[in-house]
Amino acid sequence: MELRWRCGIWSWRKWANERRPNDGAKMKAMILAAGLGTRLRPLTDSRPKALVELAGRTLLEITLARLRAFGIREVIINVHHFADLVVEYLKAHDDFGMRIEVSREDILLDTGGGLKKAAWFFLEEDAGKDEPFILHNVDVISTIDLPRMVEAYETNHALATLAVQKRESSRQLLFDENLQLCGRRAGHDREPEIVLPAPRMEPLAFSGIHVISPRILKMLTEEGVFSIVTSYLRLAGGGQKIEAFRTDEYYWRDLGRQEDLRQAELDLEQKILQ
Repeated sequence: MELRWRCGIWSWRKWANERRPNDGAKMKAMILAAGLGTRLRPLTDSRPKALVELAGRTLLEITLARLRAFGIREVIINVHHFADLVVEYLKAHDDFGMRIEVSREDILLDTGGGLKKAAWFFLEEDAGKDEPFILHNVDVISTIDLPRMVEAYETNHALATLAVQKRESSRQLLFDENLQLCGRRAGHDREPEIVLPAPRMEPLAFSGIHVISPRILKMLTEEGVFSIVTSYLRLAGGGQKIEAFRTDEYYWRDLGRQEDLRQAELDLEQKILQ
């Protein structure tokens, strides 16, 4: 799958002959968009991070297009910073032809707390089915192959599958030789947190895209503000399958800083991102 820019229009090329059409048609997704976007200031002084633009389109629209290309038609978005602007934007665009719900956070709940607050969206019907959902940061852009990622999740019967890459990052997740989550390391000079000892652990950087079983929603025992990674580590230590999906060959960029936005635009111009 590739992201194409033609005549001022973004489009996602569909995956040809790799999996059946509309792979994600029954799946739902959540976009994490509640953050303050402090690293993007002054762009976020008057608007939320989700409405910052890249090459003429908002980060929210790009993420929705990404999910829609996969076949997903039902999405929930968490909001906090300039929440009303996001609601008005979606209304002005008729929710981009999708069913979109908004989860308002009076205080920032972080990734785990935000997902827990929005759990009703994934449990409202077909509660007996184990149809996975996608959790996607609004400020990342990539060509990561979602069909293959979902296929890896299904093949390994994981509770959650995380897109990861071998790249420099101040925060690394640790995985064993079977790509099972074992711990994390925050900074090179700090002791790692190990929840599942293994003879060999590889540090990999998380890419902000998850495929998750709805079973996890009843396992989120943490309360209030918490990171989903905290829950992943606890669950992995208890024997649950929290696995990596290696995405080293795909384009990926965090758009959390202005210099990252500029670089992504250059990548488009130079056809590094296509």
